[in-house]
Amino acid sequence: MCGRISLPLKYTHNGERMKFKAICENHLYSKAYSKGKRAVTSALAVYVLPDYAAKRLAKSHPEKKIVNRIGLTTSKALGGAVVRSRARRVLREGLRQVEKERPLKVGFLIVIAARHAATTAKSTQIKSQFIEAFTKLGMFKE
Repeated sequence: MCGRISLPLKYTHNGERMKFKAICENHLYSKAYSKGKRAVTSALAVYVLPDYAAKRLAKSHPEKKIVNRIGLTTSKALGGAVVRSRARRVLREGLRQVEKERPLKVGFLIVIAARHAATTAKSTQIKSQFIEAFTKLGMFKE
């Protein structure tokens, strides 16, 4: 599952595009669901947990920076493959827009679960819900 998820892109200091690090292990999703802080809106649920492996993973990062690991989940209850893929695309775009405006704190596992309202929502609506959720969780840098 990890290899198929295309995550939001960031730009390095020399203008190259760089992907966020994906959450690849199932036990990290389970840990984020059970022990992480949660913020729920009508279209998405965001779970945040400190990433204890962040410093170790920073060594393999091209710029030696600590980054967030992000996971997107869409269940079959949302609809067919086309509907789920659209929901993931809209969530990724909303997250890109939020990251462009306001940087997030680093060193966290962030799991984003799509809810039924995400299947019909536009990326601007999703962006406002991300801002609401990240504000509740205190994830924006000061």
